[in-house]
Amino acid sequence: MKIASYNVENLFDRAKAFNDDTPEARRVIKLQAKLNELFQKPVYETSDKLRILEIMEETGLLKTNNATYILLRKIRGKLIKRPLSGNDYEIVANGRADWVGWAELKMAPVNEVAVMNTGRVLRDVNADILAVVEAENRIALKQFSDYVLTQIDGKPYRNVMLIDGNDERGIDVGLMTKNGFDIGLMRSHINDPDSEGLPVYSRDCPEYCVRTPEGEDIWILPNHFKSKFGGNDPAAQNMRQNQAIRTAEIYNRLISDGFPNVAVLGDLNDTPDSMPIQKLLLGTDLQDVSTHPSFDTGTFPGNGTFGLGNDSDKIDYILLSPALYGRVTASGLFRKGAWPGSRPVRWEVYHELKKPIHAASDHHLLWCELR
Repeated sequence: MKIASYNVENLFDRAKAFNDDTPEARRVIKLQAKLNELFQKPVYETSDKLRILEIMEETGLLKTNNATYILLRKIRGKLIKRPLSGNDYEIVANGRADWVGWAELKMAPVNEVAVMNTGRVLRDVNADILAVVEAENRIALKQFSDYVLTQIDGKPYRNVMLIDGNDERGIDVGLMTKNGFDIGLMRSHINDPDSEGLPVYSRDCPEYCVRTPEGEDIWILPNHFKSKFGGNDPAAQNMRQNQAIRTAEIYNRLISDGFPNVAVLGDLNDTPDSMPIQKLLLGTDLQDVSTHPSFDTGTFPGNGTFGLGNDSDKIDYILLSPALYGRVTASGLFRKGAWPGSRPVRWEVYHELKKPIHAASDHHLLWCELR
């Protein structure tokens, strides 16, 4: 049986700011979240209105609802008064009850060659249980399985599941399994609170119980911790740490309830020596598959799962309970869909991958085989 985890970085559509890795794009991503946070306040104080105007100017929304990377969606009511001339802009809404709308990152299609290369990665790895990170929604994931995999002579997955998470940008975690690996009980944790009563997960940490053809149950916990994209301030670090602690609690509860076969996997957005990952590893008996003697990094020796594969780029994981780790027979990284650098080329890639935009993802797929 083969288990894999892959951050596909969206299948068909992706926020334009994510495609353009520039200081401006990263700034807009951070400011969009702050702007929506201000919009949700029941009362807009004078300082709130001034900050809203400042952010709208920084993101390009002050003079128009349609900026380079961001849109202002206004359903009803009025937020801002824009003068015909001059700079006398004014926030006229006095709180959330006065208008309905939000700031939304603009989407752009994923490069067609990149889409097909993503399909080639999934086809060639041929995992029985595949955790997918950054999929738009269940329908997109199902369409990708049914149509893209078929186009490149792959076999669609029998079971496709994704529970919408907390991220409004459509970067959710999902699961695909082959025929015979049935998805049974599911639990979502989108509403699990942190110490301030806010959702602890920026996406979700769903629990999926997968029954194998032999009748064994395996609990799969796909995850996507808070990103460093757009800034890695103390608040982001603290959120990842809280997510790690909560994930450890979920894992330990499954183990104590008598379920020995558990896998925590996905893009955890931090390195093994970081405090969040240490909280997860030291708070459980989970074992990192990259420490298994069978782990194969291919022609490039780095353990990194992102970018150019250096050890410092290890942010994706397959963490297994002792019962599963003891049954691992092979494991490794599949890099053929990732950009290998210009010179020297670090690993073999698909013939169709001729420039960085053609990469299936900036992440490398992780896999393991078990008895």
